[in-house]
Amino acid sequence: MPELSETVCTSFANYYEQLRVNLRTWVASLTEEQFWKNPFPYGNSVGHLVLHLTGNLNYYIGTQIAQTGYVRDRAREFEEKALPTKLEALEKFDKAIEMVKATVRNQSAEDWSAPYSGTGVTSENRFAIVLDCAAHADHHIGQILNLARELVR
Repeated sequence: MPELSETVCTSFANYYEQLRVNLRTWVASLTEEQFWKNPFPYGNSVGHLVLHLTGNLNYYIGTQIAQTGYVRDRAREFEEKALPTKLEALEKFDKAIEMVKATVRNQSAEDWSAPYSGTGVTSENRFAIVLDCAAHADHHIGQILNLARELVR
């Protein structure tokens, strides 16, 4: 099944790149202030969602599969007071995406079914967590789109 494994690796890498492009597209018109402002009395700012997605990918794929040593502070992703600039936050997100793409490209057919465990997830193998992280990112990028539309109104 090497062809299937190659298809999975390439498809995941391409999908994560498209997530990166989509996020960059939706936030391009936001000012520094808008990036960190939440227009609603609930939820999170675009910037905090970007920090959250970055932490999510760095932990679930970076720490648990790529063995990067990243240590996650999930609460800080939403409560960070020492805010990086919009550019810094986006560059860290881009680096997380690059790490994910490199990691998925390096998975063998056997690696995809290797056991997986991580705090807060029920994914039992690497394929499942990579899929779960893609769905999670897609969900939050949809939220970011809606926040960005509201902020530039």
